[in-house]
Amino acid sequence: MIRVLITDDEPLVRFGLRALLDATEDITVVGEAADGATALAHTRALAPDLVLTDLRMPGMDGITATRQLLALPNPPIVLVLTTFDTEEGVTEALRAGAAGYLLKDAPPEQLVGAIRLVAAGGTVLAPASATHLVNASRDRAAQPARIPPDQLRRLDKLSEQQRELLRLVGSGLSNAQIAQRMYLAEGTVKAYVSRLLTALAVENRTQAAILAHNAGLLDGK
Repeated sequence: MIRVLITDDEPLVRFGLRALLDATEDITVVGEAADGATALAHTRALAPDLVLTDLRMPGMDGITATRQLLALPNPPIVLVLTTFDTEEGVTEALRAGAAGYLLKDAPPEQLVGAIRLVAAGGTVLAPASATHLVNASRDRAAQPARIPPDQLRRLDKLSEQQRELLRLVGSGLSNAQIAQRMYLAEGTVKAYVSRLLTALAVENRTQAAILAHNAGLLDGK
């Protein structure tokens, strides 16, 4: 069962999301919050597996909340659900550590599928948001590399297997999907991903995915 905390400043949105998710047999809503600060307090008290959050809310916004949620001792997964389809919003959310970025006009089945995917270790982006990220990557490719020298050195030291693993993580695949692609056990993939994050000195899969984008590892996928 995936335990979800809904964070949105609009009561009707929270009501609709709760009705949708509680009607799904493998997802349950454990709480609601109208702003980031409340989401943080509820997360400490309720220990949800996943926090579904809007970006723009009174008080603590979604980006700040995402950073603070992921700094907790046992952090939840964070999935952004917003009306704001901007390159800045996508980039800031992913840099803060969000596992995905969806728009509120997404079909209900897409939201449910996204929750399942990120809960399984994957990354998800709305099609338009993915386009923003790709365009931003292309813009960076036309400019001098912005990857810090220390990260470039770590990338250079990766084995071919690790580079392929990073490409698959950057493509948003879950551990189970990567296991199928690489003909490995899912537990082995989980261990390999953990070692990869350590080798790259990044905190989570989303930061690794951003690094893969910036390094051009996804250009030929």
